[in-house]
Amino acid sequence: AVQLAQTQRAAPRLWVTPAQQRWASSLPMNTLVLFVPQQEAWVVERMGRFHRILEPGLNFLIPLLDRIRYVQSLKEIVIDVPEQSAVSLDNVTLQIDGVLYLRILDPFKASYGVEDPEYAVTQLAQTTMRSELGKLTLDKVFRERESLNSNIVHSINQASDDWGIRCLRYEIKDIHVPPRVKESMQMQVEAERKKRATVLESEGTREAAINVAEGRKQAQILASEGEKAERINNANGEAQAVLLKAEAKSKAIRVLSEALSEQNGNAAASLTVAEQYVSAFSNLAKESNTILLPTNAGDMSSMVTQVFLA
Repeated sequence: AVQLAQTQRAAPRLWVTPAQQRWASSLPMNTLVLFVPQQEAWVVERMGRFHRILEPGLNFLIPLLDRIRYVQSLKEIVIDVPEQSAVSLDNVTLQIDGVLYLRILDPFKASYGVEDPEYAVTQLAQTTMRSELGKLTLDKVFRERESLNSNIVHSINQASDDWGIRCLRYEIKDIHVPPRVKESMQMQVEAERKKRATVLESEGTREAAINVAEGRKQAQILASEGEKAERINNANGEAQAVLLKAEAKSKAIRVLSEALSEQNGNAAASLTVAEQYVSAFSNLAKESNTILLPTNAGDMSSMVTQVFLA
């Protein structure tokens, strides 16, 4: 009968720090017929030398000659990068930690290329983090976290190709700054907010003054246009009135001339002049106590004759 593979639990394997321990897959015993789980790669050695990598499913091995030396997980692995200190470009000491996401792509390189691939990648991430932070100032560290993460992943992948590991992502968890630096940053933020508030207030005052001035300007323009239109209308009215008066006077003179040319026209004109003469003297008497009279005021006919002769 075919006996199923019996596994034995190994002791916890140290990956990063004494506080972080991860259970590694136990090494199965060679029982001639083996069943490899999905997303696992079993590295087999024959008489101490690498022989082959078992694929998931049913596999056969020769007892005593073949030995399962390594069991590598092909799943995505998440590793906490412990907190470390780093100095920025402007000489500020930071305490920073992160999370590393990686996956084993080549079980052979991961088994024989490095003693502990995950530990090696973690140490590489720490050193790369310190190196990248030394290139940035404190303000840029907070603003360019995405570019910082991508630079760290790129640097790790360049060095981990020989280990058969691919770094998928690196995320910065927390960045701790010294208390005094934190206070100065808060003061800077408050000053920046006050500055923005002052600028916005001044811009509002300027806009209000511009609007008031623009309103006054428009009002003056409208008032001047109204006054101009009024003067034009008055001038047009006065001109029309003068024209109408001139036309009326012209018609009156024409009618008077026609009347004088008729029979007894001079007599009627003499009568009209005499009436106006008398009316004028009566008005002078009403307006003033002093009256200047011509020497021949009583000779009405001579006065009328002088008017026509003039």
